[in-house]
Amino acid sequence: MSRLRCYLGVIVAVTIGNLFAVAALGQSDPAAADNPPWYLGLRGGLINFEGDEAPKDSGFGSLRLGYDFSQLLSLEYGVDVLPHLKRNVVYDYDTGAPVPRPGLGGDSAWAAGLAADALLHLNIADNRHWDPYVLAGLGALYYSEDRQFRERADIDARYGVGLAYHFNPEWAVRLDALGVTTLGERYEFNFMPSLGVNWKWGARVPAKYAVAGGALDSDADGLSDEEERALGTDPNNPDTDGDGLTDGEEVKIYKTDPLNPDTDYDGLNDGEEIHKYKTNPLVRDTDKGGVADGHEVKEDSTNPLDPSDDLLLFTLHIEFETDKAVIRDRYFGDLNKIGKVLERDNKATARIEGHADKRKTSEHKYNMKLSERRAQAVRNYLNERFGIAPDRMTAVGYGFTRPLAMNDPVNGNSQNRRVEVYIREGSDQPGAAQAEPGKPEDAPPKPEAQPKPDASLK
Repeated sequence: MSRLRCYLGVIVAVTIGNLFAVAALGQSDPAAADNPPWYLGLRGGLINFEGDEAPKDSGFGSLRLGYDFSQLLSLEYGVDVLPHLKRNVVYDYDTGAPVPRPGLGGDSAWAAGLAADALLHLNIADNRHWDPYVLAGLGALYYSEDRQFRERADIDARYGVGLAYHFNPEWAVRLDALGVTTLGERYEFNFMPSLGVNWKWGARVPAKYAVAGGALDSDADGLSDEEERALGTDPNNPDTDGDGLTDGEEVKIYKTDPLNPDTDYDGLNDGEEIHKYKTNPLVRDTDKGGVADGHEVKEDSTNPLDPSDDLLLFTLHIEFETDKAVIRDRYFGDLNKIGKVLERDNKATARIEGHADKRKTSEHKYNMKLSERRAQAVRNYLNERFGIAPDRMTAVGYGFTRPLAMNDPVNGNSQNRRVEVYIREGSDQPGAAQAEPGKPEDAPPKPEAQPKPDASLK
């Protein structure tokens, strides 16, 4: 009995600890009304005991409580019940008659246990239906009758694979193939395949629209065809701009632009922001740290929800002569401020990006090369004027592929013609590269914990 208490205590402690972790670390999802984290599962299956164990193979039932930490990780806690175990038998080789195997204190018994498992999902695509995963965990199983050479309770290591199919956000069917190894003085391997269903409470099944004397919604996106014609969206395509959100979700839930896949021009499409990164699709810099969400994700490998890790950004609106990459004298003052920041922190590095606007006559390949030449001109200036080593600076051109705002079809948009300099601090001088442009040269750097605003130099 003391060993049973020990095993159950381990499972209860793990379960309570993980539940507190869920409560402490769980983040609210902007789409939580459609995708809440908690779910219940009900499963039935067969436990295949290793051949020399006391009980015969038997059916079992399982009730599971799960929490989706993210699209990648889920935690499950559950109760397994084996309601009717029969004593295993051996055969008398002389007579061929079955003989009860010693070890189970009675012809029949029952067993029940607790388990805690972690599930690692292998398909994290948005709006998935098929959901393969691997799982691992710990369990304890108590038998109602004594077993020869064993305690009444086993502690188990659990591992396996599974596949779920999500019919909709609320209901899913799943198949598990679980291996269970008993731990202790005797190791036994048991196999527990099962089939069951999951129900996610609070989830909303998307409405299916039909013509019933009301407005026609041909693509079932939540907007009537008449509304779509007024908005300019395609009434036969539920996601006109291809950003991963339906036109109805964009207009009625998230207030994003159903004709623009990147409403806030931050480099991430609206569907990625909602479902993958949990950023705000209406705010270019969700954490207000100074750098756009898309740049943090795609270039900097920083967290778009944490302002403390944003790089220091200088935005230069330099007017170059047509088809030229020569910097005019009047911009040297702005460039000198950047040079002094890099000079003070000799381990800091800079990424220099050239951008253009898109006009009616703009040509993609030409603008990519021209914007790179202009970024290279800034790199050369910092090298020649301040002696910043070339290997500390990277110059790239993006042409008109990364706008800050919508371009006029004929005249473009001067706001998009810019050079951006992103400075990453040196590890041995925290905060050294955070001095704001416009500060006196001998001004002390800002403390590292303060947010770094976009130092836009116009």
